[in-house]
Amino acid sequence: MSPAWSEDLLRAALSVTTGPSSDFDLDLSTPPDVPLRPAGVLAAFHEDDGRLILTKRASGLRHHPGQIALPGGKVDPSDADEIAAALREAHEEIGLNAAQVDLIGTLPAHQTVTGFSVTPVLGIIRGEFTPIPEPDEVDEVFSLPFAHVSDPEKYQVARRRWRGTWRSFHVAPYGPYYLWGATARILLGLARRMQP
Repeated sequence: MSPAWSEDLLRAALSVTTGPSSDFDLDLSTPPDVPLRPAGVLAAFHEDDGRLILTKRASGLRHHPGQIALPGGKVDPSDADEIAAALREAHEEIGLNAAQVDLIGTLPAHQTVTGFSVTPVLGIIRGEFTPIPEPDEVDEVFSLPFAHVSDPEKYQVARRRWRGTWRSFHVAPYGPYYLWGATARILLGLARRMQP
C-alpha cells in the first residue's frame, strides 16, 4: 500500500533497522569476496509532492548505458565520502545544486553485481528545480510519483540470462520507464521501511 507523501515518513524510514542489500539477494547466492568500489547515489524527493528525480543514463556510457538510475556514481579521490560523491554527481548529471538539497540520511549500502558498494543518500529538494541534463551522461531527467516509489506492491521479480547464468532482479515499471536492478532494489528497501 502506498502511503501519502510526508517528509516525516521519509525521515522515520531511516530509523528502521535493516541490513545491506545486494544484487545477489534473490538468487540466494553469496556475493563474491572481491574489493568493491565505493559509490553514492542521491534519492532526491521534491518537497512539494515527494516526486523522485531519476535519470535515463546516456546510451554511450561504459557502465549501465540506457538504464534508469538515481543520480550518482563512484567516489572520486576529491570526494570526502559517498555523500559528497552523490551530491557532486547530481550537480554534474542534472544540475542540482547541493545547497538545494536537505540531506536527511543514508540507507545501508547495496552491493552490485558489477562490483560497486552503493550508498543511497536521501534528501529533499527545496524550492524550484529545473533539471539540466549533462548530455554525455544523461539522455533524460524525469520524476516518479511518491505513490509509485513508496508502494512495495509496485515491485515485481523478473529474470534474465547474464554472463551465462539466470539472474533474478526487481523491477518497478512506470509508463515508458523500466526501473530495475540495483535502483529498483534500493527503492524497494526504502518502500518497505515506510510501511506501517
